[in-house]
Amino acid sequence: MNARQRRGIVLLLLSALCAAGAFAGVVAVVHDARSRTGPEVTAYRLKEDVPAYRDLRAEAFERISVPRRWLPATAVTDLAALHGKIAVTPLRRGSLLQSDMIVARPALAPGKQEIAIMIDAATGVAGKIVPGSKVNIYATFDTREQGAKPVSRLIVSSAQVLDVGRLTPFRRDGDGRGAGGGTTATTRQAGEAVPITFALDTKDAQRVAYAESFASHVRLALLAPGSEDTTGAGDRTYTLDADK
Repeated sequence: MNARQRRGIVLLLLSALCAAGAFAGVVAVVHDARSRTGPEVTAYRLKEDVPAYRDLRAEAFERISVPRRWLPATAVTDLAALHGKIAVTPLRRGSLLQSDMIVARPALAPGKQEIAIMIDAATGVAGKIVPGSKVNIYATFDTREQGAKPVSRLIVSSAQVLDVGRLTPFRRDGDGRGAGGGTTATTRQAGEAVPITFALDTKDAQRVAYAESFASHVRLALLAPGSEDTTGAGDRTYTLDADK
């Protein structure tokens, strides 16, 4: 073996050693990266904005993979957790879905029934009534055609709200009736109303249905969280003449 051949063999050995060193370096970097991030798990990210107190649909989320060690403990990893849940706050596109963003929809208790009515956005507690809220339901009746004074009545106290729908255009009667009011009118004006679903017993459901059909206005008064209405029997009806 001459000197040129020996130099060639030495160069080949050096090249092999360099390649082995580079491979070992890559393996070390990958191993270090894996040790830092750990295995990946499934999580879900919003593909669109979701307003507060709306039902959560699986179509609104996309599946992503996130290193386990970087995933918050509250992250939702199974969309089955969305069943019967609503958004507790407005959810923004691109946000990681977490369990503290959702709450269970208020359940219908035994002996109760659902009833939904349209509440004029101008006469309700706009933006403050949410599923789980308790409200007093007031109805104002214009009884002048019957020769009586107009009267306001507390028709249902501490009514539980099950659902708050989307703001919906409606036609308001020119005499003040419309959503949450009667149906007879000569002129109609555009307005907006919100469908609100209550959990009520049979008698209270009848009161609400009657008020929606015949009252000039139906209004809601939001009660403080955890409180119950304490209105006495003598204060459930109001007339201007009696207020002295």
